[in-house]
Amino acid sequence: MANILVLDDVGDAVILIKKILQKKGHTVFGFTEEEEAIQFTAHHPVDLAILDIKLKKMGGIEVLQELRKLKPDLRVMMLTGYPTLDTAREALRLGVSEYCVKPIEKEELEQKVAMMLMAKERAGLDA
Repeated sequence: MANILVLDDVGDAVILIKKILQKKGHTVFGFTEEEEAIQFTAHHPVDLAILDIKLKKMGGIEVLQELRKLKPDLRVMMLTGYPTLDTAREALRLGVSEYCVKPIEKEELEQKVAMMLMAKERAGLDA
């Protein structure tokens, strides 16, 4: 199973995503502070990051840029309650695997995470 980082400024959202993915057997590390999530990623193995776009101090796109510096091949899912064409374009330019609108359904979250992890495995086998 995977090591998954979840960053959202709403603690309840982090807890909910964490519970859903832990039931699937994943190890989930939840954060509400951008700096803590970035520091964690710098020093721990992370297979997948789930980032909210609207955060307290930095935007999710800025966090994504920092994570890309640390782990260029990291799979990333962006979540937003405020979808815009500009953020979608920027997220895709930075190599986001999924861009999802909140609230995300439990089944959709499980399916998208599973697909992203399978794609990561296939990419590793092809290398």
